[in-house]
Amino acid sequence: MQVVRGISEFKWLRSRLREGQTQTKLSLVPTMGALHEGHLSLIRRAKQISDHVVVSIFVNPAQFAPGEDFERYPRMLEQDLLVSEKNGVDSVFIPEISQIYPEGFRSFVTVEGLSQKLCGTSRPNHFRGVTTVVLKLLNIVEPNLAVFGQKDAQQSIIIRRMVRDLNLDLEIVICPIVREADGLALSSRNRYLKAAEREAATVLFQCLEWAKQKVAEGELRAESILSGINKRIEDEPLARLDYAEIVDTNDLAPLTRVEENSLLALAAFIGTTRLIDNALLRPNDAA
Repeated sequence: MQVVRGISEFKWLRSRLREGQTQTKLSLVPTMGALHEGHLSLIRRAKQISDHVVVSIFVNPAQFAPGEDFERYPRMLEQDLLVSEKNGVDSVFIPEISQIYPEGFRSFVTVEGLSQKLCGTSRPNHFRGVTTVVLKLLNIVEPNLAVFGQKDAQQSIIIRRMVRDLNLDLEIVICPIVREADGLALSSRNRYLKAAEREAATVLFQCLEWAKQKVAEGELRAESILSGINKRIEDEPLARLDYAEIVDTNDLAPLTRVEENSLLALAAFIGTTRLIDNALLRPNDAA
């Protein structure tokens, strides 16, 4: 496994991979490190569909607002490198902040409309930071495909739109959410949870499962489903709802009824830790 820390060094590696008559199919798995089984599921998928897997590790300051957890975000580089090598990663790209955002940096990418909804309401510049760093990584790595997780559903929708709008020549692959045995979606921020908060955090998954059951029983009114979710969150003393919305997966527009392309997206604070989760709701699953 090669560990690459500089942009010019990575570009040299990329040119070497593309020498000769056989075209190497490159995949990129962008991460902020603190790798867990969710990340490993993306790596395994990338290995299935490409010849060379690149994992980037970069805690992106541009997607954190003042007062958020940029400084205390888990940084476990030595362990991440061991895990990456054990799981067959070919290259790890670890750029410095000064390389991604050199002095005088002023260029940002925003997917208008989509970036201001859901998480964008409480984190106004978050997705501007995400799309900017993802575009920079795509320009540096020039992969044939990039692999993301469904847990960050809004992010995946926004990145797909950016790739389409800017005519980027690559495929975006989205992999299913990986969960703990009790349903909690894997996240690097789960490390922040105290024991009681960890137990309380399962309320998000319980809300999703309850909503899917209601749809299966024939309840398609968004207002009714969201009201039930609000009640379930309120009943958990350690949880505080940020938002619960049922939206169209194409444009994140709020829906009044569950339709074929419906995403139930949740964000809640468990103690002081903000967690997100989501599920697709399909009316055809109703009995």
